[in-house]
Amino acid sequence: MINRIKRLLAGSTAGDPEHGQHGHDQLQLAAAALLVEAACLDGHYDEDERRVIDGLLRDRFGLDEAEARTLHDQAQLEQSEASQLFGFTRTIKAHYSHEERLEIMEMLWEVAYADGALHDYETSLLRRLGGLLYVSDRERGEARKRVLARLDISGT
Repeated sequence: MINRIKRLLAGSTAGDPEHGQHGHDQLQLAAAALLVEAACLDGHYDEDERRVIDGLLRDRFGLDEAEARTLHDQAQLEQSEASQLFGFTRTIKAHYSHEERLEIMEMLWEVAYADGALHDYETSLLRRLGGLLYVSDRERGEARKRVLARLDISGT
């Protein structure tokens, strides 16, 4: 895995016959970039949010600590250079199953609640991302409720 991340950082995943143009690493990077966007949207990107993102990346993608940190760092770079989210969501929508997109939505809710408060901008972003990922409002709301129950906090 670390070699794939190194290739990703070097820009060599495109055309890789094992992974294709939108290989597994690109999918992970797209998902991580959306998580970073959700964390940054309220103007505060603190250590709690960073820790939650690293944990989600480790758990979802089976990464060790160093791999998750490398992916997180690359996602921050990609997110800061991206002018729009459409490229990230298009990659995820095209290559992730509906169930996997629901998992991504749950991950986004978890990041949004990482600092203990849900900002209006975060709510708006998750609504937009739900539409771009073809996750219905009902499914997005159910994902939010699952995260709130898991985190044992109220939704207000």
